[in-house]
Amino acid sequence: METLNVGWAMSKRRPVNVEVTLEEVGGNANRLIRRFMKKVKKERIIEDYLDRRFYEKPSVKRKKEKFKKLRNAQKAEKERSTKLDIR
Repeated sequence: METLNVGWAMSKRRPVNVEVTLEEVGGNANRLIRRFMKKVKKERIIEDYLDRRFYEKPSVKRKKEKFKKLRNAQKAEKERSTKLDIR
């Protein structure tokens, strides 16, 4: 029986068992890989690894987080205004 699985999550420091079996996907290997990648993305395993590759000062993290919140707020406001047709 073929399975794909991943052990530990980088940031959470807890075991994350992302596992997909061939029985789940009806024996289709392509679907197995797609479902596995979807579960890995949902658990943010790759993103956590990429974030932790290099040290980032806490002040830089805060600035990035603040900018991200501002950008998301601007995007939401733009969507609300277009939805309500406000100019």
